[in-house]
Amino acid sequence: MLNSAIIMGRLVADPELRTTQNGVSVTSFAVAVQRNFASANGEKQTDFINVVAWRNQAEFVTKYFKKGQMIAIRGSIQTRRYEDKATGAKRTAFEIVAGEISFCGGKSENEPKTNYSNPEYNQAPPASNNMDDFSNNDFATLDEDEDLPF
Repeated sequence: MLNSAIIMGRLVADPELRTTQNGVSVTSFAVAVQRNFASANGEKQTDFINVVAWRNQAEFVTKYFKKGQMIAIRGSIQTRRYEDKATGAKRTAFEIVAGEISFCGGKSENEPKTNYSNPEYNQAPPASNNMDDFSNNDFATLDEDEDLPF
């Protein structure tokens, strides 16, 4: 049997760390994942996928991720049944239980940006077609009759 899910998207809200009665860390959050195709009018649709992370993964997410950041998650799909408190109706929730969580966006907007406006920095090194420029040649010539080293 196979139950594997991989998603990449943006966090809908800041994840909040909670603790179970047994002292286990847990967080649940939603990830906005854009579909690969567009509707008839050209608009791309977005799915909001619920994710739950436990223990170290939960602590990692709540410490390093914020609303709007790109996140990649690999895990398994889990269903659970519950009763709606308002109507008493039976419901089923689908969510991804995180196994691995990774950064996948650029640097945070809060980090200082490097100034690349220095003209010396933007100049490319001079091009050369002269093979003498490669004086530190680490290549070795092999006889055609010799076996390759791999």
